[in-house]
Amino acid sequence: MNYAEESLRLHGEWKGKIEVVSRVPVKNKEDLSLAYTPGVAQPCLEIQKDYDKSFSLTRRSNLVAVITDGTAVLGLGDIGPEAGMPVMEGKCALFKAFGDVDAFPICVRSKDVDEIVRTIYLISGSFGGINLEDISAPRCFEIERRLKEICDIPIFHDDQHGTAIVVGAALINALRVVKKEIGDVKVAINGAGSAGIAIAKHIMDLGVKHMKIVDRRGILSAQNAGNAVKAEMAQITNPENMEGSLADAMKGADVFIGVSAPHVVTGEMVASMAPGAIVFPMANPVPEIEPPEALAAGAAVVGTGRSDYPNQINNVLVFPGLFRGALDVRARDINQPMKLAASRALADLVEAKDLSDQYILPAPFDPRVGPAVASAVAQAARESGTARI
Repeated sequence: MNYAEESLRLHGEWKGKIEVVSRVPVKNKEDLSLAYTPGVAQPCLEIQKDYDKSFSLTRRSNLVAVITDGTAVLGLGDIGPEAGMPVMEGKCALFKAFGDVDAFPICVRSKDVDEIVRTIYLISGSFGGINLEDISAPRCFEIERRLKEICDIPIFHDDQHGTAIVVGAALINALRVVKKEIGDVKVAINGAGSAGIAIAKHIMDLGVKHMKIVDRRGILSAQNAGNAVKAEMAQITNPENMEGSLADAMKGADVFIGVSAPHVVTGEMVASMAPGAIVFPMANPVPEIEPPEALAAGAAVVGTGRSDYPNQINNVLVFPGLFRGALDVRARDINQPMKLAASRALADLVEAKDLSDQYILPAPFDPRVGPAVASAVAQAARESGTARI
């Protein structure tokens, strides 16, 4: 099937992937009086007296805004907010299908950080959570940070943290396959954008101690840091302050994680890695190295972002259940304990008897995924004190 042509045809037929459906009957005068005026005044007055009732007396408790400025849409780059709408609608459809979360797409026509932050804050009272999507780095870091400071609902940039959580789960199980300890392995990450930085921070919290991050200019170091976010990462990675290329970073590494560009890794680079190498080339749709080539070069476990190879490392395993759990306890935030709990819960769904180099993550359509992630996230929210209920 030519997915591009068929998807375009179907989008023309669908005329959108989501719709608003009423949860209440409006068939007679009594229905109208209860759902709208005069009866609706009473819940309004209750919310006026008690803000928290905005979650119990409206759909806010199950409603997430999926928000983009259209500057980093899939692999298409800065195509504009309206052009990003099909992706946002698709994300909303996945929220509903995999987490029973109602989500609404919002495309903001601005690249100004102050304007975007102010816009999202002003509408945040309508939602139980905010999912930031396809916003370019480094602006995405500041937008998320500032919104977390002023909003009382979860703010989550999926390109950063959804990716990090699923990579963390994949790494936990891949290390079980090759029988290595997370604190002992050396990791090379190619790509220092939003996903690469978030992955680095997350797997360090899982226990990784030895890491090098590579961008277009080479290994991040004190001499080669770039922007403030990369400078911060240079301070907590690459302890020997090594300089060099991606090939240099991969020599002797146990793990390669790619969130960068097609075919930038060669078989020779993989062959230079430590025995039992784990290779996650996740550039989409064309990975940093094709899985057969990585395996032929000696990789023990390979995972990509694609569905046509084993070990698909896909955010859909994370964000529906993550928000389900956060919404269920009316969390004020999605914090690091909740993210770590999500990684571990996802990894633990693969039982020891089933774990193999071809199976390190459950499939996206595994019905256990959403509930398991939601339960772990809700428990972590309660234990960390961010849950309202």
